[in-house]
Amino acid sequence: NGASALSLEDFSEHGGKGLEAMVHCRRLRVGSFSYIHGGEAATRTTSTEVWVSVDGKLRGCFAVRNRYRTGVPEMIAGLRARGYALHLLSGDNDAERATLQTLLGPDVALQFHQTPQSKLAYIKRLQQGGARVLMLGDGLNDAGALLQADAGIAVTENTSQFTPACDAILDASGVRLVDRFLAYAVQGKTVVTASFVLSICYNVVGLSFAVRAVLSPMVAAILMPASSISIVTLVTVVSSIVARRIFRKK
Repeated sequence: NGASALSLEDFSEHGGKGLEAMVHCRRLRVGSFSYIHGGEAATRTTSTEVWVSVDGKLRGCFAVRNRYRTGVPEMIAGLRARGYALHLLSGDNDAERATLQTLLGPDVALQFHQTPQSKLAYIKRLQQGGARVLMLGDGLNDAGALLQADAGIAVTENTSQFTPACDAILDASGVRLVDRFLAYAVQGKTVVTASFVLSICYNVVGLSFAVRAVLSPMVAAILMPASSISIVTLVTVVSSIVARRIFRKK
């Protein structure tokens, strides 16, 4: 379209607040209303407002309307059905509180205007209360909280190359499957536990024959690797069946 990139000088970022830089010898600041002008914005809309000032003078704002990922309502319903307690931590304003409360449920705690430090502190409070916390985040402001959580999952987009320190990385298109991933993890733990029990029983039975000198060395040599092969095969088959059942398209 003929537009060219602007050259920025003296660039700085203020976490959870906004950005500022020199553009053609003019001070440009972009961010929240409290960061740009101080205080709270006079109006509330159903969108997130990004305010702009030039040389200290407020020039206006961009109204960015949120669009929720496909499949998220169903994913949230799945998490609630499995008994998980949900919490929302957002650096945005509370303009969409009513929409999010309806989406997440009336008993879900919604926290807005959250800085990176306040998100981290919130995770710590949950853990101090005995909770084991899984957090999903997709921004720089989530880095500390993702690291503090018992399990942190960074959600990545094709347009972003930033990935904070975390335990797992999830493509944005897979967010709708989070409830199924957790269900699969629970089922996987059950399968692994059952395989250990079966392996112990197998070896106890084999040992009982061995101590009575019933098994010949040749038979014992065959049964030993057969044990490992049968357990691995069983776990693989059962895990595949569980995965197909959980992730089948609805």
